Amino acid sequence: MKTSDFDYNLPPEYIAQTPVEPRDSSRLLVLHRDTGALEHRVFREIGQFLHPGDLLVVNRTRVIPARIYARKPTGGRVEVLLLRREDLLTWECLVGGKGLSAGRMIIIEKGPSAEIVEVLEGSRRRIRFAEPIEPYFPKVGNVPLPPYIHEPLKDPERYQTVYACDPGSAAAPTAGLHFTLQLMDELKSQGVNFAEVTLHVGLDTFAPVMEDDPEEHQIHTEWCEIPPATGEALTQTRQSGGRVVAVGTTSVRALESARIATMDNRPRTTVSGPSSIVQSFTGSTSLYILPGYQFKLVDAMITNFHLPRSTLIMLVSAFAGREKIFHAYEVAMQEKYSFYSFGDAMLIL
Repeated sequence: MKTSDFDYNLPPEYIAQTPVEPRDSSRLLVLHRDTGALEHRVFREIGQFLHPGDLLVVNRTRVIPARIYARKPTGGRVEVLLLRREDLLTWECLVGGKGLSAGRMIIIEKGPSAEIVEVLEGSRRRIRFAEPIEPYFPKVGNVPLPPYIHEPLKDPERYQTVYACDPGSAAAPTAGLHFTLQLMDELKSQGVNFAEVTLHVGLDTFAPVMEDDPEEHQIHTEWCEIPPATGEALTQTRQSGGRVVAVGTTSVRALESARIATMDNRPRTTVSGPSSIVQSFTGSTSLYILPGYQFKLVDAMITNFHLPRSTLIMLVSAFAGREKIFHAYEVAMQEKYSFYSFGDAMLIL
């Protein structure tokens, strides 16, 4: 297996620059893993492929306005992209600007001062703010759209899912952008259940793998949480014969991480009565899913079309098979589907 196995050419005109309205009017490519068959639908028709008792697991993370513009005391411009909060005042960040070494102060207009306390790999820095930065977000924060999106976003809420409520992500869990509250209500009325996880998305999720051997790539950690209610819903779904349908690769990683943790901590003696499929879980995950991985919990997946050479296209290839995924992508281009964050969706059954 080589990283080049997950490369493909996508002309720029296939990259969606703006979200469609309404959200659930995006196109939906349905891939049946057992046969490789493809169906072309609209996202609001997704209920036709779901059964009563199925469980849709959504990632309730909310994108923070993580891009902040600052300057050095000498006047030079600095761009800060918040990646992960480490404590009340300290963040791991990406920075743009010259001479940003440890000990350098940066000035944020209408915000707190900050100090670079440690130089990390590449353009990463550990920055400590004089005060918590979150209260200043309305004044100094900007939505960090991916670099391949060049059109300004008129409504920042269109880069949030309709159920986003737990701030912490540097990027949106884009598979969930297709849902409307009305569609969710319709699915619930047909007996489809919903459960929530949180995984705060970092930009490394979307970064291309640069190593020739993908197994040598070091995936960065992301914080996730599986609440007890979701663990109970997963157990009930399994016991009733329903399917666990992950909404997005972030939900996949959260669910599989929690299942692995549960299996690692399982008791050595047999206990009568039903056991939890997933126990509640809070912590960091660095789960890296490549072809050959045996999925332990996820039965179906809703996802977008991913960047070449990314860990995400490797994950969906592990789930459906590389050949089937790349055939689906080829057909999607032939049929003029839109790709990436504001693009169309896939349902992998």
